Amino acid sequence: MSADFLARIVAAACDVALVVDSQGVIRDVSLGASAAAELAELRQWVGRRWSETVTIENRGKVQAMLAAGQPAADPGTTAAVMPERQVTHALSGGIDLPISYSIVPLDAQGGVLALGRDLREVAAVQQRLVDAQQSMERDYLRLRHTEARYRLLFEAVDEAVLVLDASSLVVFEHNAAATQLLGDAGKRLIGRSLLDLLQAGSQADAQAALAQARSGGRCDDLPVRLAAPSGTAGQGAELHLSASAFRQDSTTLLLARLSSTAATSPQKGASQGEASPSLLDVVNTLPDAFVLTDMQGRILSANQAFGDMLQLPPGEAVVGQPLDRWLGRTSVDMSVLIGNLRQHGVLRLFPTTLRSGFGEASPVEVSAVAVPDGRQACLGFAIRDVARRLPAETRPTRQLPRSVEQLTGLVGRLPLKDIVGETTDLIEKLCIEAALELTRDHRASAAEMLGLSRQSLYVKLRRYGILGDTTQDDTMASD
Repeated sequence: MSADFLARIVAAACDVALVVDSQGVIRDVSLGASAAAELAELRQWVGRRWSETVTIENRGKVQAMLAAGQPAADPGTTAAVMPERQVTHALSGGIDLPISYSIVPLDAQGGVLALGRDLREVAAVQQRLVDAQQSMERDYLRLRHTEARYRLLFEAVDEAVLVLDASSLVVFEHNAAATQLLGDAGKRLIGRSLLDLLQAGSQADAQAALAQARSGGRCDDLPVRLAAPSGTAGQGAELHLSASAFRQDSTTLLLARLSSTAATSPQKGASQGEASPSLLDVVNTLPDAFVLTDMQGRILSANQAFGDMLQLPPGEAVVGQPLDRWLGRTSVDMSVLIGNLRQHGVLRLFPTTLRSGFGEASPVEVSAVAVPDGRQACLGFAIRDVARRLPAETRPTRQLPRSVEQLTGLVGRLPLKDIVGETTDLIEKLCIEAALELTRDHRASAAEMLGLSRQSLYVKLRRYGILGDTTQDDTMASD
């Protein structure tokens, strides 16, 4: 088989072709046009055994392919292409090269032609798929754990809590305290309107209060009375109704709370809190930090996770300290948080940073709520560390290393001059890459196109890690 004919086969059908004799020794290597530069190292295989170029676990596959390429016992049998087998070659520098080979017998002595396709792109896609699947599994597990924590909180609250549709006031969900407070009615509560559980004299006021919560976000405590006849514990008793609105998907829901008048007494409320400290225990043991501050952002209390995230020295307390001492890229972040909470009452997934006691900054997400009408007006902050999330997918070298959103996301983290400098470096690198591409990597022409000397272009190529032909590097350096 002529070298020209073999080159044509490779260019049309595969990335690499190996001519292997009956002893398994590679006699010729031909590379396709698309892989000639990247796989030039493969030409050094000539004279080596094919099995020595692959990893240990793939040597059995090579022997099997060579055995399958042996001539048939019947001389009249036509040679056929064997099924593809994938092997991994070990290149210099510890790089693995996956190639899928098809074997074609060449002669009666047992020589074969191995036609291979480079599978690196396929392997990269498979790796990204595995990373995405693992990320989805971690997110799913995190959601399950979060749901379990908040379900525990929902059931541990001593007040009767009901989730209502904001339009029809139909009950979607309720906790165990609602079943206990509403008695038999609580067993068939889901699917019924909350107004059906109240006396006729309380329905109009309750409907108006819930409409206020739907439009304004919350409503004040309203005394109501259950409609069920007296005689059963909790039925017909006077209750206090309060509600707040929240969004789930595209639906507005109401979180309604019912409490007995006896529970609102300061003395009985205090004793009830002492007898049922489960909510405080759960909040204190949450893996996410939870901080309670006054309306100016000064810390009133915090759970154990917040102290762990700060890594404070023993004996240093956080109570009484301003939260922006640790939270926020700048003091502006805390002002934005408090301003939004005073205006809207709730804030979700605000990205910022948390500085530890040693000055180390880590990315966090903050969800917060304002409670201006309680016994003491306060702000609650749930802080989650997001540093362990899966990093973004690595971009190809010819693609923008930073998007506009990522560059603007540096505002508040870096000074303006550093951001402008980074943007200038990015534009300079892209212009150099474009010039090299237009001149087909001819650096003298690229330097002239950019208005630079060849020495200046060489320095910038080294600075930005744009590597090329070593011979050309040496030539430019000598110039």
